[in-house]
Amino acid sequence: MKQKKQLAVLVVLLVVAGAIWFWYFERDRTALTDPADSPAKTAQLLSVENPAIHWHILEGARKTEYKSSGRNIFTTAAPPPPSQVPQKDPHPLCCPLPALPAPPAPDPDPVLPPNIKFFGYGTVPNGASRRAFFTDGQDVYVVAEGEVLLNRYRILRVGNATLEFEEVTSGRKGRAVLEEQAGPSA
Repeated sequence: MKQKKQLAVLVVLLVVAGAIWFWYFERDRTALTDPADSPAKTAQLLSVENPAIHWHILEGARKTEYKSSGRNIFTTAAPPPPSQVPQKDPHPLCCPLPALPAPPAPDPDPVLPPNIKFFGYGTVPNGASRRAFFTDGQDVYVVAEGEVLLNRYRILRVGNATLEFEEVTSGRKGRAVLEEQAGPSA
């Protein structure tokens, strides 16, 4: 009895599988052979007035010359502002053009405060960078190349007679001269 039940269940499963297989493949075959639902029937064609090549338009495009506006097309940055070029007066006898404002004068090179004096330099025996010696009245500062003096000046290079430094906040570069200290008078 057990084998008869298993055989019956197998037959039912085969019939169900056959029905699903037939339904699936028969539906695809009718979709491909049925001309009423074909994609070629439902597609709208584009309306083209004249499919010939328009040679006059192509020739005009070939003769055009590219003129850059100054903008880099490969970045998203804004283009630079237009330069102010003085314009010719179209009516020289009528009314004069207003004068353009003068460009601002460049900032002078930064200098060390008057109370800070660069009075010498030295090196460490292990061959490290040079160190500059500064005085502020009674205080003495020893600053190596690359370090910052008074949280305001970065020492770039210590030379034999000059010192190159950079103002940290503005990035402007300056130069100081070695100052000789006057010896005691006899």
